Amino acid sequence: MSLFTLLALAAALGTDAFSLCVGVGLAGVNRRQIILISAVILVFHIFMPLAGWYAGELAGSLIGRAAAVLGSALLIYLGVRMILGSLKNDHGLESPLNGFSLKSLVLLGASVSMDALSVGFTLGTQQVNLLLAAGVIGLVAGLMTACGLVFGRFLGTRVGERAQLLGGLILIGIGIKLLF
Repeated sequence: MSLFTLLALAAALGTDAFSLCVGVGLAGVNRRQIILISAVILVFHIFMPLAGWYAGELAGSLIGRAAAVLGSALLIYLGVRMILGSLKNDHGLESPLNGFSLKSLVLLGASVSMDALSVGFTLGTQQVNLLLAAGVIGLVAGLMTACGLVFGRFLGTRVGERAQLLGGLILIGIGIKLLF
């Protein structure tokens, strides 16, 4: 597999994280949250291809569906929470991740990296340096996550109070999409 193909694969796997994080960033995130969320998603995008390689397709599909449903529920919950906050006319935009536990962040990371699990199984059937591939996938996903959060935060400051409503709708839409 060429480096270009690997980078294209990594970018494709990072698009879920990017779009999700634009929605989260619209509600307002600080630097610490950007680093924390990006690091969690980076780690999951390294771990999942490796787990897919070792677990195989059957286990990946069973684990993947359960995590996708839980991840979808979390995204819908975050979206509803953001919308309710925007309807209360709160002038300070609060991130939907304030007060969330590490467990919630792990579930968020797992929900956007499930596709990397099956990719890991596929990579195992190819002549690919799996550690290099997983590292590249993780780094690209982490960078795309940070870019999505920063872009969402930038848009949020431009759009104003309605950014939280828009971000909530985006998260609910992604959560519903992940269910099907």
